[in-house]
Amino acid sequence: MPPSATDAARVLVDVGLAHLDRPFDYAVPPEWDDAARPGVRVRVRFAGRRRAGYVLERVSRSGARADLAPIARVVSDEPVLAPEVAELARRVADHYAGTRADVLRLAVPPRHARTEAAAARRAPEGDVPAPEPGGWTHYPEGASFVTALTDGGTPRAVATMRPGENWPDLLAVAAAAVASSGRGALLVAPDTKDVARLDAALSAQLGPDRHVLLHADQGPSARYRRFLAVRRGQVLIAAGTRSAAYAPVHRLGLVVVWDDGDDLLAEPRAPYPHARDVALMRAHQQGCGVLIAGFSRTAEAH
Repeated sequence: MPPSATDAARVLVDVGLAHLDRPFDYAVPPEWDDAARPGVRVRVRFAGRRRAGYVLERVSRSGARADLAPIARVVSDEPVLAPEVAELARRVADHYAGTRADVLRLAVPPRHARTEAAAARRAPEGDVPAPEPGGWTHYPEGASFVTALTDGGTPRAVATMRPGENWPDLLAVAAAAVASSGRGALLVAPDTKDVARLDAALSAQLGPDRHVLLHADQGPSARYRRFLAVRRGQVLIAAGTRSAAYAPVHRLGLVVVWDDGDDLLAEPRAPYPHARDVALMRAHQQGCGVLIAGFSRTAEAH
């Protein structure tokens, strides 16, 4: 049987060496043809060892490349690496002089097979109503910011909150405004205490099952289950700590970073990206709105 037109795959191999930070082509055996979709995890032979990797795209194999090594195994047919996150990883790696493999370790949580095999959760029914601006009316152009999000716009704002402001409620209003337009929102905060406050505010504003939390304290199963809910488009609102900046939210309309001057938003592992910069790169890449908020304004935000 002649090879198909797309019987090769471009794979980003999990190798942390800068000179190998590029995709490599592998042949796709017939038994893996359906499963080897862009975004799935695979195992390939590389430098004499089996290594993990992600399929970035399916490509045509010319007769001159008949010697391609085959993909050893498709670990799972779940496309965990979204195309926009793969592109974001490249931008972050370039900006911080790192490798995409290191960035993707931050962006995609480890696989939990039992969780992946479980039945998918059902998306909540009904639309999110457009919220009232609420406390945003106390800020210059605050109500206009919320209205722009509700109308499907992509406003950019830096907000310096008043002392004692109930900031989680204001961020939840912004998220609800985006959700009312059928888009997703991503909220990043420094620590789990801040995320817990956002959780309560989002639940009150949006109702149950319309958002998920993403942070390392959840444990591998819970974290992976919530990551999959976002990746599959079952929820459009995600809030979490610094690694949540990579969450594959569908139809992303707004990224929010709270208290960007907190050191906890700076990743302590290579290539040491800051969640604020990741969020801004993502907003530029995907053309969505941005809100950087805090009780004080950093020089970077200004």
